Amino acid sequence: MRTVYLVEDEDNIRDLVVYALNNSNFIANGYVDAEGLMEGLEEKVPDLILLDIMLEGKDGYEILKFLKENSEYKDIPVIMVTAKDEEIDKVRGLDMGADDYVIKPFGVMELISRIKAVLRRYGKSQPEVHGGKIYFRDIEMDLSKRVVKVGGEEVKLTYKEFELLYYLIENKDIVLTRQKLTEEIWGFDYEGETRTIDVHIRTLRQKLDRDGYIVTVRNVGYKIVDED
Repeated sequence: MRTVYLVEDEDNIRDLVVYALNNSNFIANGYVDAEGLMEGLEEKVPDLILLDIMLEGKDGYEILKFLKENSEYKDIPVIMVTAKDEEIDKVRGLDMGADDYVIKPFGVMELISRIKAVLRRYGKSQPEVHGGKIYFRDIEMDLSKRVVKVGGEEVKLTYKEFELLYYLIENKDIVLTRQKLTEEIWGFDYEGETRTIDVHIRTLRQKLDRDGYIVTVRNVGYKIVDED
């Protein structure tokens, strides 16, 4: 069972999330502040940390900075949980090394889905993962640095393009519907058109410059194939 730590100073939210996680095959512990988290980390290093930004004492950004600068904790995936919804706040957290960002109020099932998605990226079941890197054909993805190389040359991908490519590779040779891709990459609360996937697939193909890697399945969606 995977261990998840939640740092949240609102008692009702903390209790609800911890309860839901403990009933969804996770071991979850909740902490009010940075001090409580440090005590938890001394006992056990978790598989993932849910981190609120607005906290008494050290805020979520300060805690995230500490985690990413500490060799013992820097590889723990972190999901930021906050009521702040300004784009700059999201970008700041992601740039500092957060793996995902969930805005309050959120659905517990969506949160659990996002946790599972992040854990898959760090799980042992990832295809051909070595030293934090995933390899697929001549594509190399560094999951911690979020760097992609194709044929040894670095390719600049946006955050969503990186997530999309990883999810396709993780499910190689499986046909994924536009709806499924939208839910996994943009989240259950996304209200835009599923055709957004088509735009991202098109730009992803152009940046990878590899014909036949990402295949269109007419009237259904897409898949990435191991062989032409």
